[in-house]
Amino acid sequence: MPHGPRLTPLDVATLALLVEGPTHPYELHRVLLQRGTEKVVKMRASSVYNSINRLLRDDLIQVVEVDRDGNRPERTVYGITDAGHQALSLSIQSMIAGPVNEFPVLPAAISQAHHVPKETVLELLRDRVDRLEQEIAELRSGVDQVVAKQLPDRYWIEWTYQIAIYETESRWIATVIDRITSGDIAW
Repeated sequence: MPHGPRLTPLDVATLALLVEGPTHPYELHRVLLQRGTEKVVKMRASSVYNSINRLLRDDLIQVVEVDRDGNRPERTVYGITDAGHQALSLSIQSMIAGPVNEFPVLPAAISQAHHVPKETVLELLRDRVDRLEQEIAELRSGVDQVVAKQLPDRYWIEWTYQIAIYETESRWIATVIDRITSGDIAW
């Protein structure tokens, strides 16, 4: 598979939003939050600006205009370039093509959990299941809202992926809790 510039998930989200039309970083951040992108992409306001700077440096976006509204600071509006369209497509293809070990922290922690008292581990795992269930409920509520608005699935399909991941993790943890409690996993 052909490779373009190495883009972060936030770079991909930024370029994808700019496909919809030119915008400035503050609005871009606001729309990404409104769409729940932070549920699947690690982002802060400063990281959006860092993404913009990387994409601009790599000629994947360009300045479309700089405007000023009254006494407010200048606002730079960015648009995607042809190279940005190509990099977006190649990056999405590469990200979909094959699994990548993203090195989540839970497997690293659980592999060493025997160094922590059994009751503490069980309590932490039960708390984690509760938090996962809360996240699942929030995501399902979001899905219900976008379905009610008849927003096409392609704009929020990642939420259903995240629900599936959280449900699988929750079931796995419940099994581990049962195995520790029953003595099947010696502590």
